[in-house]
Amino acid sequence: MSATALRLIRCRRLSTSGLPGVTKALRWRDLRKVAKVTGAMVLGGCIFITYEVVALDKAVTIDTSAILQEKYKSYIYLRASPSDENENLAAGLTHKTRRELHKAARRFLEISSRLLLQSLDAAKWMTQERLSNVDADPHEVALWVLLKRTQSDNRALRIQAVQQLADNYHWHDYQYQTAAQVIDQRTAVGLARTPQADLRFFLRPPVLPDLDDGFSAEDGLRRLLASLPQSEVDKCVQYFTSLALRESTQALASQRGGLWCFGGNGLPYAQSLTSVPSEKVESFCLQALVQHSKVRSHCDHIVSNGGLQLLQRVYQLRRDSKNIQRNIVRIIGNLALNDKVHQAIVQSGWLSVLAEMVQSPHVMEASHAARALANLDRETVREKYPDGVYILHPQTRGNQPIKADVLFIHGILGAAFKTWRQRDRSALEDEDDKDCGNDYTECWPKTWLAADCPNLRVLSVEYDSHLSDWMSKCPAENQRKSLAYRSQELLKKLKMAGVGDRPVVWVAHSMGGLLVKKMLIDASEDPDMKDLFKNTKGILFYSVPHHGTFMAEYSVNVRYLLFPSIEVRELCRDSPALRDLNENFLNMAKEKEIKVLSFAETLPTNIGPMIKILVVPAQSANIGIGDLIEVDVDHLSICKPERKDSFLYKRSLRFIQEALHSSIGR
Repeated sequence: MSATALRLIRCRRLSTSGLPGVTKALRWRDLRKVAKVTGAMVLGGCIFITYEVVALDKAVTIDTSAILQEKYKSYIYLRASPSDENENLAAGLTHKTRRELHKAARRFLEISSRLLLQSLDAAKWMTQERLSNVDADPHEVALWVLLKRTQSDNRALRIQAVQQLADNYHWHDYQYQTAAQVIDQRTAVGLARTPQADLRFFLRPPVLPDLDDGFSAEDGLRRLLASLPQSEVDKCVQYFTSLALRESTQALASQRGGLWCFGGNGLPYAQSLTSVPSEKVESFCLQALVQHSKVRSHCDHIVSNGGLQLLQRVYQLRRDSKNIQRNIVRIIGNLALNDKVHQAIVQSGWLSVLAEMVQSPHVMEASHAARALANLDRETVREKYPDGVYILHPQTRGNQPIKADVLFIHGILGAAFKTWRQRDRSALEDEDDKDCGNDYTECWPKTWLAADCPNLRVLSVEYDSHLSDWMSKCPAENQRKSLAYRSQELLKKLKMAGVGDRPVVWVAHSMGGLLVKKMLIDASEDPDMKDLFKNTKGILFYSVPHHGTFMAEYSVNVRYLLFPSIEVRELCRDSPALRDLNENFLNMAKEKEIKVLSFAETLPTNIGPMIKILVVPAQSANIGIGDLIEVDVDHLSICKPERKDSFLYKRSLRFIQEALHSSIGR
């Protein structure tokens, strides 16, 4: 027979008189090596629980190296040698043995059962589930009742059962492991999205087979990329793919029909990776896979070609590289947008990885995992979160109803997380605040705003933005940098994320404010997006150049330092495009009575080692509607409050609450 896991319950008072072939000298520490105490299963709506002892005979050998010791339980593995007598090990069990061992188990768990009954009201459940006559310990029954309820046809009952499974901390280690073997995909995802869920609920990733000699994870990533189709792939994806495959074998190159870059015209922008470390090459490959995973038709190819297992291997190998791990989870989040690959994601062991990562104290890791889990959770989440849309709050399931959305849009050279961190403190400030504890936050919307307004959904949107063409990652990306292009792209993503179904407040920094204005104008003209426009209640602008910026002039005058990219050229002072954008928005905002608050910087900002300018003067930050508040900070710090009790944060919080007063209350 195959290896069988047997669970044992220790009991010092256990009688051994009923065990055939066991002398009185045999003590419990010996008996436990041959005892199978509990087993449980749910069949036809009924729960079957047994406590048994397996007699030790010549046909059974014990693998002592596989013993896992626990406080109250043990796991051992029995392997039977080939014999006809092994057809049924339970045949030799006596009724007296089962009865005595069952009594011992019930006495042993009496105290913990009482604790469990208080929190779960298991006695009531046993009556409801017709289990009152079952000769089994309530502690065991309670677990199986909860597991059964996770399969209920009643959605509310299922969700409640998942929450109670996670909230009860009286389960023993063997019970967590039992649950991990029994729970279905829907329940496992729910547990992963429950705050501080015990990680023992999740099966660890399966052991991956050893790689073939001479075959590395880097080779695997290249082969996976080479197997993906080129259909529906834009030039930037082609560029990233060609860069990753630059050092590929001649066989792989011939399979693809030549080099992958701009119609097979070579690699004018790719650098040779001959001397680049494997980790760097893997990073290139993962960037390409991120782009491919955004193409729905490519997701099936990634999964069917072993991509989930390969990514699992790279994730484990690169535990010291947070950037690589984030890109991998980003790919998983993109794949999870497709319901039909959910089962493959769960079966390849990703739930345990995501459940652990979502509990990370680091905002980037937690947010990437939260997005992937939300896309997997079709029980409580209606929306789907495309690449670049991150949930800052709530990142897990909760009882607080969500009444409104707050969206954070960064500016030039910004990002979904770093733009909104707390302002870096100087050494003097740290010394002054040493008695306040280490309360620095990597993302104040996630930490401060979520605590002050728990019934808000807080989202952060990321898009590529470059100050100079020299900094562009992809040579074909310039065409996608205009406000018009980005507006349409982000509107599609926000609609998928359900933005517009609730009242909305926008929070924007720098060029992000121009993008918000463009999106709202476009939404007002699009029948499919009119809800987003209609439900916009307020906009908070941090140093937004409504009338242009001096920085654009520097990019023209100092070309050897800064080539003007499209987004910078759009920021030139008094440009017709900016003037039309602002006039159209003002007319719309006044008619709609959208609340507006603007902050303006008063200190110059260092732009490189040679330039120091006031990026957005107060006259440019003044949109012409709502209040304008000048703050003694530079352009980069205007959206980074120094502490939670600072004026900048408190005034921002008050504006959000006032704009949503009728929706979230006070």
